[in-house]
Amino acid sequence: MSVIRVRGLQNLHGEIRIQGSKNAVLPLMAAALLHSGIIVITNVPRIQDVFCMLGILESLGCHCRFEGHELMMDTRSLLLSRVPDVHGKQMRSSVILLGPLLGRLHEAETCYPGGCSIGRRPVDLHLSALEKMGAEVWAKEDQIRVSAKALHGSDIYLSFPSVGATENILMAATASSGITRIHGAAREPEIEILCRFLNAMGAAIDGIGSDLLTIHGGKPFHDVVFAVPGDRIVAGTYLGALMAAGGNIRLLGVPTEHMGGTLAAVRGMGCEVKAQHGDICACMKERPRPVSLCTGPYPEFSTDLQSVMLAAASVAQGRSRIRENVFEERFATAQELQKMGAHIIIKGKTALVTGTYPLAGGVVQARDLRGGAALVVAGLAAEGESRIYGYSYISRGYEDISRDLAAVGADLSLEED
Repeated sequence: MSVIRVRGLQNLHGEIRIQGSKNAVLPLMAAALLHSGIIVITNVPRIQDVFCMLGILESLGCHCRFEGHELMMDTRSLLLSRVPDVHGKQMRSSVILLGPLLGRLHEAETCYPGGCSIGRRPVDLHLSALEKMGAEVWAKEDQIRVSAKALHGSDIYLSFPSVGATENILMAATASSGITRIHGAAREPEIEILCRFLNAMGAAIDGIGSDLLTIHGGKPFHDVVFAVPGDRIVAGTYLGALMAAGGNIRLLGVPTEHMGGTLAAVRGMGCEVKAQHGDICACMKERPRPVSLCTGPYPEFSTDLQSVMLAAASVAQGRSRIRENVFEERFATAQELQKMGAHIIIKGKTALVTGTYPLAGGVVQARDLRGGAALVVAGLAAEGESRIYGYSYISRGYEDISRDLAAVGADLSLEED
């Protein structure tokens, strides 16, 4: 069993190159199935979710080669439309294969998706949209099956700007006839990246970056080489680590244009930040100031960084207030932080955090991907040694969090216990 050992109270100094975006690359891999040809994606992070998606693509008949951070996918031999349960239950992103498989093979089947236990994430919006585009849907027990002789364009109105539903509709719409409009589309940067990737393959999507996307379906696809931008959530995690530990670091390859909310929050907590040309230079001289924030759909503060901010607020000079409006189980990490001496009171969707410093080293358990990273951040501000179990969650989204933080002076290591 892998465990991250952290010996805290060490300042951070140096630079980290940010890995490619997890939340961007998975839908790109799914979208590759729309085309019968060869797709090359560069700057791909070597994380568990990518390997899981690779397993799915190969089980469906694709030939893939993953060398270094370059992924080549030959989708000409795609034959099967059913996602194996062993892979589908491992991660939430398996559900976004419905749209491209339906568009390419006219049918798709998967189990209800797995992943982190951070609350209810229903797929109703995905299925109702596909139905409106002409698909028949069967959803029984833990299986979902969709089929359509032909998809047609439609006006889709989303009651909530769901990222996954927007991705599925986008991919299905590019393979349909006519024009599809997504009203109330998610505006996350990863949606913009997917749109640019689809357009690079030959699709025609207008309104990129807005909440109204117009897809002109039925355009022919072609081979493409596409680079994945840096991971804004990983960059935000390392800024949280700096706030907990103090010091100064430089982050390379950061999508700074998509980090406005994150940079505003860390600056408000006293972190000096200079962002330019895809790099961030950050300095933290004192303990963090308290913060008040609410999570929400982009451009609001990302729920994926809420746990990290909770850890940073745990050592702030004062009382912080953090409201979670997206996933109701995100505050599960608070219980583990409390084992390290954090003063956190949960009232419904709000966490009230009274900062204390230092925290106390302890044995804690990661219960989800971002919560696990937050426990590592907390360990940097803890006296003594902390042991963080549940590394399998963390490895789903961080290529090597121990390597990266050790490179800037943190005293931590990944070991077998």
